[in-house]
Amino acid sequence: MELEEAAFNEQFIQTLDTVIETMAETPEIGPEKFFSMVCLLENLQFFGPVIYSALKSNPEDKNI
Repeated sequence: MELEEAAFNEQFIQTLDTVIETMAETPEIGPEKFFSMVCLLENLQFFGPVIYSALKSNPEDKNI
């Protein structure tokens, strides 16, 4: 079963939010690194549609 693009984007954003939450609860991660990573992960969520397109299976490629 393949995910629809909207469902993929929703799960992708939830996963990024979970990563951010986990990093916030980890005392070993300093504030500077935390804020840098949050900035990177927040920007990464805008590429959800691009990542979905890259991961989407192409029926023509299954013969390779």
